[in-house]
Amino acid sequence: MSVIAAARALEASTFARLQDRGKGEVEYAGRAGRGWGRPGAYCDHVTTQVAGILLAAGKGSRLGQPKATVEIAGSTLAERGVALLRDGGTALVVVVTGAIPVELPGTVEVHNPDWLTGMGSSLAAGLRALGADFPHPDGRAADSSVPAAVDIEAAVIALADQPLVGPESVRRLIAAYRDGATVAVAAYAGVPRNPVLIAREHWPAVLDLATGDTGARPFLQAHPDLVTLVECGDTGSPVDIDTVEDLERVRDSLRS
Repeated sequence: MSVIAAARALEASTFARLQDRGKGEVEYAGRAGRGWGRPGAYCDHVTTQVAGILLAAGKGSRLGQPKATVEIAGSTLAERGVALLRDGGTALVVVVTGAIPVELPGTVEVHNPDWLTGMGSSLAAGLRALGADFPHPDGRAADSSVPAAVDIEAAVIALADQPLVGPESVRRLIAAYRDGATVAVAAYAGVPRNPVLIAREHWPAVLDLATGDTGARPFLQAHPDLVTLVECGDTGSPVDIDTVEDLERVRDSLRS
């Protein structure tokens, strides 16, 4: 599905979701310094202006199959990642692929021809699909790949190989953005991990530094003053699946 077709289809579903959620009100953790803690405050219209980007391009050489196709509890890692972003409140989900195609209903598949170079090129492909080269909303270019109806102002980036991350973490990142953060990073016991939200104004700078297998890390390290840590230790786990042993541990944790 193309970006434009998906955006038009999701515009109607987004409106319905806003109605169901009482115009987009979602609980998030109350702020304490630059971190986040107890549930309590609310934010409006969380689904209308934030997109999700799922990085799912890897070959999974140590797993023996592409990570996107690995099944856990009846769903593939790609399906779980899409559900994470969608249930967390994003209006549009872009799946960046590489080793194999991944076609999931209601998502935008963006193929990264340079996926072998690492996560940085996949992140760049996902941001460019949302019009990363253009300022927004002021000075929006007419040929932006996402129509103005979706009005994307920020993106939440998640990894397909972290299936225990919970959708509440995405909600809290979006809530932090609504409260003024332009870069929000999920933290677990104070340690920054994934997912990460980055406002559109920073996407060109992210692209400039997105090389190799580090994703958004160079940008985050270069601009620590922009980062708001959002505590998500009670929402899930950022454990990675890189090996068969990792996969079995995650499966065991879901069975227990």
